[in-house]
Amino acid sequence: MPELPEVETIARGLANALTGKTVAAVTVTMAKIAIAPPGETFAAALAGETIAAVGRRGKYVVFQLASGRRLAVHLRMTGRLIVHPLGYSEPYPYTHVMLVFTDGTRLSFADVRQFGRMRLLAAGDPWDADGGVEPLSEGFTREAFLSMLDGRRTPIKAFLLDQSRIAGIGNIYACEALWEAGIRPSRPSHRISRPARRRLHGAIRDVLHRSIEARGTSVDDYVDAEGLKGGFQNQLAVYGRLGEPCPRCGKPIVRTVIGQRGTWWCRGCQK
Repeated sequence: MPELPEVETIARGLANALTGKTVAAVTVTMAKIAIAPPGETFAAALAGETIAAVGRRGKYVVFQLASGRRLAVHLRMTGRLIVHPLGYSEPYPYTHVMLVFTDGTRLSFADVRQFGRMRLLAAGDPWDADGGVEPLSEGFTREAFLSMLDGRRTPIKAFLLDQSRIAGIGNIYACEALWEAGIRPSRPSHRISRPARRRLHGAIRDVLHRSIEARGTSVDDYVDAEGLKGGFQNQLAVYGRLGEPCPRCGKPIVRTVIGQRGTWWCRGCQK
């Protein structure tokens, strides 16, 4: 599933390609993927809208429409948003929603596993009210993060994946940040020392920033809005590296399961 850096990369590409464009027509071939407010039809409601901006909230790509509405897109496991230039004619594989703009540009929402969703929101819809703090925002201060862990008995790896607390961190970056901070993923959150919490706060921001600079991590299906792969997979320290030597201490990377999620870490230097 695309995480914060991948979704941020996609949103930036879409913003560059689509801001200011007006939707001429929408084709939906799988109704469960395209959701509109009650009493409306997705294709009819979106046609005529102008893209005012494109951003991100957690793991969602968010299109701000000139009418005040928003279009929130969750890619889930295998969803893709691909921009096609003028003259594009071949259908992108597994496309379920196609937006055609007045200048001939097209946007495909493709998803081989059909778990992704596009949701058209009414102006002022508080759909993201339950989402946690953005880890790259000014609100994610060191002090705020330190206090978040007080009294929490949840394993720190599971805590980092809780989208109601911190929005956007997924399995890849939780594993990488915990390795960078030298913290065992199964350690109860409240038992992490204050110095270790400070290291983890810095590691979270560092790993996310570095991945965005590399345009995300392509270990499964992720590609950006141009259909191109990211590059952060070449910098991963532990994720997906079972049995390989730890870049820091040389001991083999292990894989355990925490909260039903595969977790890669080093027994040697993540105490």
